[in-house]
Amino acid sequence: MNWLRTILILAAGFAAVFWQAAFPSLRHWLGAQVDLLPPLMVYAALSSGLMTAGLLAFCGGLWLDALSANPLGVSVPPLLFIGLALGLKRELILREEPFAQLSLGLAASALAPPLTLGLLLTLGHAPLLGWGSLWQWLVMSAGGALATPLVFVVFGWLEGRLAHARAVETSFRPDREIRRGRS
Repeated sequence: MNWLRTILILAAGFAAVFWQAAFPSLRHWLGAQVDLLPPLMVYAALSSGLMTAGLLAFCGGLWLDALSANPLGVSVPPLLFIGLALGLKRELILREEPFAQLSLGLAASALAPPLTLGLLLTLGHAPLLGWGSLWQWLVMSAGGALATPLVFVVFGWLEGRLAHARAVETSFRPDREIRRGRS
């Protein structure tokens, strides 16, 4: 487990939730709030593994619920489901391709709100639903799709600046003797 990557992902999750709550100008302009936790979950599941994805789902979901009208913990299972689904199939996914990142971000951002809505309805809450909800779902899905490749680029840049470069192994062995001439 790469602890630097895990700490960066959790810090980005905290910053994303804080940004969504503290700066509502994008929400007022578009009429919907773009949720950045599903794109972060795509990155965490594809680059770090199930432990980091689980930590992001738990911490990010609780942070989001603490600053929203949701009951505490209702955002955790959808994020965990997305992280597990991607983490278990990450060997089969072309995670370096921007189109795959965009598609996975779209799928994750489109799947998280209906799963959360289903949990809210199951728990007996009555969320506000209407035709405006369809617009909000479309904006959240498109925003998450566009944010996912940016998340991969930003984290690639951060890891290039903060992490040590991998040691390159050569084929030369210092304990090998080279005989020259005729034997």
